[in-house]
Amino acid sequence: MEKSRLYTGGGDRGETSLVGGQRVPKDSLRLDAYGTVDEFSAFLGVVLSMPDCPEDIRGHLLGIQNLLFDIGCILATDPAGPSYTRPIDTQDIALLERLIDEADSATPKIRAFVLPGGCELAAHTHVARTVCRRAERRILALSRQEQVPDEILIWFNRLSDYLFILARHFNHRAAIPELTWSPRQ
Repeated sequence: MEKSRLYTGGGDRGETSLVGGQRVPKDSLRLDAYGTVDEFSAFLGVVLSMPDCPEDIRGHLLGIQNLLFDIGCILATDPAGPSYTRPIDTQDIALLERLIDEADSATPKIRAFVLPGGCELAAHTHVARTVCRRAERRILALSRQEQVPDEILIWFNRLSDYLFILARHFNHRAAIPELTWSPRQ
C-alpha cells in the first residue's frame, strides 16, 4: 500500500484551490481572509493551552474555534458554489453577546484605556483579540469585492469585544490590576 503524502505540489506556482475546485492566487483577498481566520484560531489555541484557563471559558473558546473553522470553510468556498457548512446566524451573535454581558458583569468597571498585559492568560487573550480584529479587517476587505454574509462581520466584531472583556476578567480573577494608558503631558 502506497503511503499518501501531505504535500501535493499543487500550490508551487502561487495558486491554490477553493472548496469546489476553483483555482485562485494565494495572495487573493479570499485566501488572506480565511488564512487570517486560521491564524486567529491558532492564537486561541494558545489561550486554550494555558493551564489556568477556566473550564467553563475553555468550553466557550472551543465552540468559537469550531465556528472559526466553519467560517474558514465559508470563506474558502466559491460564493457561487454549494455550501458545506451552516452559516453564522443571529443565534451565534446572541450567544457572544450573552458571554460578553456575563464576563462584563463579573469584572469591575474601568474608565481608562486598558493596555494589553497583566497575567499571562490575559496577555495571550489580548494578542488573540488583536489578531481577531485583523481577521475582521481582512474579511471586510473581501466583502467589498465579493459576497460575504453580514453575520460573519457582526460576529467578528462581537468576538473581539468578548476577548477584550475576557482578558480583563482573567486579570480580575488573578487579582492583577489592569495596566492603563497614561497619556504624556
